[in-house]
Amino acid sequence: MTDIFNITTEAEFRAKCLETFQYQYQNVEIYRKFVDFLGVDPATVNSLETIPFLPIEMFKNHTIVVADSVASLCFQSSGTTQRNLSRHWIADPGLYEKSIYESFSKFIGQPEECIFLGLLPSYLEKQNSSLIYMVDFLMKKSQHPENGYFLYNHADLLQRLEQLAQSDRKILLFGVSFALLDFLDSVKKITPEDLRLPQLTVIETGGMKGRKEEMTKDELLFILQKGFGTKRIFSEYSMTELLSQAYSLGENIYECPNWMRVLVRNTEDPMSYVEPSRNGAINIIDLANRHSCSFIATQDLGKIVTGGAGSTLGQPFQVLGRIDHSDIRGCSLLVS
Repeated sequence: MTDIFNITTEAEFRAKCLETFQYQYQNVEIYRKFVDFLGVDPATVNSLETIPFLPIEMFKNHTIVVADSVASLCFQSSGTTQRNLSRHWIADPGLYEKSIYESFSKFIGQPEECIFLGLLPSYLEKQNSSLIYMVDFLMKKSQHPENGYFLYNHADLLQRLEQLAQSDRKILLFGVSFALLDFLDSVKKITPEDLRLPQLTVIETGGMKGRKEEMTKDELLFILQKGFGTKRIFSEYSMTELLSQAYSLGENIYECPNWMRVLVRNTEDPMSYVEPSRNGAINIIDLANRHSCSFIATQDLGKIVTGGAGSTLGQPFQVLGRIDHSDIRGCSLLVS
């Protein structure tokens, strides 16, 4: 399936999506039942807009995996309890690792040239996190002795950042939103001086989880820029049920790699789509999800951004929050 990473045209993407739909309809029992329940004849599916998107909640109660495959990993969503969590069974970890590497290299840079720090306490404290798997993989590619995770030891993280301030390598800090804000609060008590780390890149992964007062994404990015003394505050958008990542390099505008795509559906009619720049619910195509389901209807709100060309096939998009009746989950982003 590494051919998905070589997609360069819209025609190639469309052809691979339609082939993947037919494959998963035939081989993923839950998806086939869902398509049949909708009364959709798979022979009539001939465009991206006619592909049925599986509600993301199905990952909470069903094993969604290709028949007769052997799942060697199971990623589990974060949550305050162990009940009613999403589980994503992974039959080919190599696909996930290839997706991580190719997407990160395109949007951020070569991981071998980076030092990775992780401020991801809520994920480290739970097992089977796809986010921790991703950061672990990037650290292994980097092989730098200064790589490391930090829980609530903020003084140690501050010391590490100050030590690395003059490094000729890129310094990247992956952080959960609430943990990044907690760190900045702690720094004010540790040192009276403002941080000045212009070479640091912070990649916030969302996840307030009720730990902080709600704020818009723009407010969050401003606080992080001021607090860390760097304008390089980026964002990563993914979730347990996906094997690909979209990145925002500023202004809360995300781009997908060429094997991933966001469509925005009408919240009142899930089988129809809204015009670009109008708000709706996010549907995601992730062709790296070959062995589960590549077509997922999320509970995130968003819109396609118009007026600017992105660097990938799909149009850039924004994440605007959550549909009111959905549960707040670890990888969902703040209201924007």
